[in-house]
Amino acid sequence: MTSAARIRNDLKRGFTLIEIVLVLGLAALIAGGAVTYMVFSSDERVLRSTSGEVELLAKRARTMAILQQTPYALEFRKERVRLLPLAEAGGIERRTGLGNEIGGRTVEFEDPDKVAPVREEFLLPEDMEVSILRWNTTAWIPLVRDAIQIWRFDPDGLCEPVTVRYSIEKGVAESTFHPLTATVSDFLLEAR
Repeated sequence: MTSAARIRNDLKRGFTLIEIVLVLGLAALIAGGAVTYMVFSSDERVLRSTSGEVELLAKRARTMAILQQTPYALEFRKERVRLLPLAEAGGIERRTGLGNEIGGRTVEFEDPDKVAPVREEFLLPEDMEVSILRWNTTAWIPLVRDAIQIWRFDPDGLCEPVTVRYSIEKGVAESTFHPLTATVSDFLLEAR
């Protein structure tokens, strides 16, 4: 009798086909959720990173304007954002054998011995659309090819309050900048 009872207990210890299918289904559901989370997470990371880089350039523009007592600007183009003196913002870049190397490009100055002003640039991700909402307006201005938007920073530390919208395929972020500190005062993020 002992051996017959032991055989019945051994048969009950195995898994049924339904139990195995349920466990595999739950594992697939959890793995799918993790992959979806990682995809949204990468979009969110790109949006936050871009917003942070533009904020860093804005802080530097404000600081440079105050320290050098000359207006500086952020120049928004379709493919990049540049920090440079306001007098040079919006100009046509010239490539030449004379001049100073800036951001991988040679830029000509009237006096070849003149030191280039402090400049920095941030290349925007290729699939990102950027729009700017200027103070006291209701229409977003998208960055399009050959169009330039200039954001001015004065030597007294003030700048125009603007909101910058960054859009990629599965997410949108908006950074509203404070006119006294050039820092982000309001940040909205929507990852789909």
